[in-house]
Amino acid sequence: MKNNICIPVLYFFTMVLFITDLSAQDCEENVEDPRGQMEPWTKGAWETGKYRNLFLEAGYSQAAIDAKLEKAYYDLFEGPDRVYFEVEDSLAYVSDLKNKDARTEGLSYGLMVAVQFEKKEVFDKLWRWTKKYMQHQDGPREAYFAWSVDPKTGEKNSEGSASDGELYFVTALLFASNLWGDDSGIDYYAEARRILDAMWSKDGTAGVRNVLNVEHKQINFVPHDGGYDWTDPSYHVPAFFEVWAAYANDGHEDFYSAVADTARVFLHRATHPRTGLTPDYAEFSGAPHSRGRMGDAFRYDSWRVPMNIAMDYSWYARDTAWQQQYATRIQNFLYCEGLKTFVDQYNIDGSTPQWILPAGGYQKLRHSLGLVSTAATASLMTTHPKGWKFVDEIWNAELEPYEDGYFDPYFDGLLYLFSLMHLSGNYQIITPQAG
Repeated sequence: MKNNICIPVLYFFTMVLFITDLSAQDCEENVEDPRGQMEPWTKGAWETGKYRNLFLEAGYSQAAIDAKLEKAYYDLFEGPDRVYFEVEDSLAYVSDLKNKDARTEGLSYGLMVAVQFEKKEVFDKLWRWTKKYMQHQDGPREAYFAWSVDPKTGEKNSEGSASDGELYFVTALLFASNLWGDDSGIDYYAEARRILDAMWSKDGTAGVRNVLNVEHKQINFVPHDGGYDWTDPSYHVPAFFEVWAAYANDGHEDFYSAVADTARVFLHRATHPRTGLTPDYAEFSGAPHSRGRMGDAFRYDSWRVPMNIAMDYSWYARDTAWQQQYATRIQNFLYCEGLKTFVDQYNIDGSTPQWILPAGGYQKLRHSLGLVSTAATASLMTTHPKGWKFVDEIWNAELEPYEDGYFDPYFDGLLYLFSLMHLSGNYQIITPQAG
């Protein structure tokens, strides 16, 4: 009797799985758009000097594109909901308003925005504040940065560094040196070299180490004991390490190129084979690495991964076949979750985490602008028509409070701005300027 019952039950669940698989396949493949298949470029800007304006290809006018980019910059740096604040006449900081602090993440993002928009005064004010309040001027951490500072008092909330801050600081300073030279008040190249030279001098004294794990040729989570032997997938920005190899001129150029190549291989291993999702924290092998209860799932840090891979594709195009396949994977997954409803936290297999990471006093899943933005940048790599749908989504998105009142112009806003820059061809490798 048991066997007779088991057979139809087994058949039922087999059919459910079969129908579900067909439904997923239908969701992924049967998408049409009058603009047809997307055709990603096969050569990077490092080789061609050209950057793709995907908004223009999608049918939006250049005037509208320029206006959207200008508004996004205004909202974050000048408007009533800005995250940029000027102090002491010649200093300024970027604040994570929901956490009431200033972070190396935000200051370094602000510097990158300023140099890309050629806002020298903004860049210089941000760097002066960073140097005064964040950078350690002596001791074992000399030239590194405290990752969190109280912007009201200038006191460090934590002495330690987060390795992505140093990564962005060096890259932004090298770009500033290439754009403005080094004799207009700040020697940008010398400031970048100071960080790099100090990085290579860290020998474990007081537990402080290199930002890069030298053995594994990968960026670590934090450059000191306890975080030197694992990583954060969103810190793996191959394009930035290529920039270091080109412009640091510190004798470690071959190593930086190797780190860029290793980052690409790492991202292959860290992304889920079906969903394309990555964990917030990982082993150097790419396997999820749970520190506490948040690191083995796709959460806020991981939103940045599609944008980082799209940047590498756009700038260098040295891993195009895999990157195109990755973009298809992650956009297929999010599209099937609902183009207007996919949420911002998942287990990397696409299931819902048991515990939701809170932000700004809220603990809930939402359809977040930050992820909508970075998912759209993957369209620079995709070949399927649904890529246009993601471009339209970010075009029609607004930086505004959610229905429940939650509002994050800092992380949502900065990722939104970066994504607009990428999709309009305005996030570029800044090469040395003649004259």
